[in-house]
Amino acid sequence: MLKKIAFAAVALLCAAVSYAADAPERPWKYVNAKDLRIINKGWNNTQRDFSRLPAVLQDSVRQSLWDRQQCSAGIGVRFATNSSRIGVRYKLLLDTHMIHMADTGLKGTDLYIFEGDSVWRHANTNRPYLADKENKIVESVYLSNLDTTRVNEYMVYFPLYDGIEWLEIKVDENASIDAGNPKLIDPSKKIVAYGTSILQGGCASRTGMASTNILSRELNCEVVNLGFSGDGKMDFCIARAMAEIPDADLFLLDPVPNCTEMMCDTVTYDFVNILRKARPEVPIVMLEGPIYPFCRYDSYFKSYIPAKNAAYRRNYEKMKAENPENLYYVDSVELDGVEDDGTVDGIHLTDLGFRHYADKMRPILAPLLRDVQQKDTPKKEK
Repeated sequence: MLKKIAFAAVALLCAAVSYAADAPERPWKYVNAKDLRIINKGWNNTQRDFSRLPAVLQDSVRQSLWDRQQCSAGIGVRFATNSSRIGVRYKLLLDTHMIHMADTGLKGTDLYIFEGDSVWRHANTNRPYLADKENKIVESVYLSNLDTTRVNEYMVYFPLYDGIEWLEIKVDENASIDAGNPKLIDPSKKIVAYGTSILQGGCASRTGMASTNILSRELNCEVVNLGFSGDGKMDFCIARAMAEIPDADLFLLDPVPNCTEMMCDTVTYDFVNILRKARPEVPIVMLEGPIYPFCRYDSYFKSYIPAKNAAYRRNYEKMKAENPENLYYVDSVELDGVEDDGTVDGIHLTDLGFRHYADKMRPILAPLLRDVQQKDTPKKEK
């Protein structure tokens, strides 16, 4: 008797699975990210919707720098929906691959959901399998079986080391979807961060773990990611462009890893002063370069990396003596953690390294951002 009941149960289960497999999929609605709210962009006049520098700079920068700015690092989309399912579809620009970085961080996307009244939680990450290889189109589903009686706030972070031509959010055909609560990732607060491959997000395992994205969530502000792998060399045209971002509240400068000792000695002063003269009201935080784990043992780099930082700091001290206002310096002590376990290859950060980076910078940036906002309040009220 028990065997008959068991066989009947299995038969019912198989029938249910068969029915589910044969049932037509419910239709999706595809919503262009541009029709929602794009976050963490510095300029609107970019060559592509999700590249990072103004199009007018193309003839003013190295080709390698221009290629890096095509990556959508730091950019994301905010939205709210009551859909029972959340998915994504996007077209990659390059479909790149690197041996020391997971594809999920390089060209995947992260979905975050706002939980309770104060915390962004990682919900899922898409594996960037090409559904359409010829056209480099990725399509996947983050979540299913959601409660449709409530509207949830979401955020999707775009690829860190690849670009995208377009991106769509997938929801139920009859679901509501809009740009969400504007106070979440507050558009009235903006940090502009400039630097190298580490700042760009190399080598986070997923896009939400880049330091600028962590800081954006935890400071509830937009953070423009101007990290250019191999090309954060303090080009003056980049400083002039940064100075033109009208709603910048704070500049974070982290270029030392891509600069030689001579560059740190001769270029720093003019690069920083372009920002200071154009935007004297905006605080500037100069972060020195990390002391890589191998520098403890390599006799050359043991002295060379600190020498670069020393040259960078000399220029800070010179500018600070000339004008002490709105200029700050941060050393790199424990930037990737006390255990020196925060890198994937001795240089680029893992998720652990990015967590340490954000934890070091957040208490420094938070009061500066708050002070700027308080000073701007009377102007905004007028």
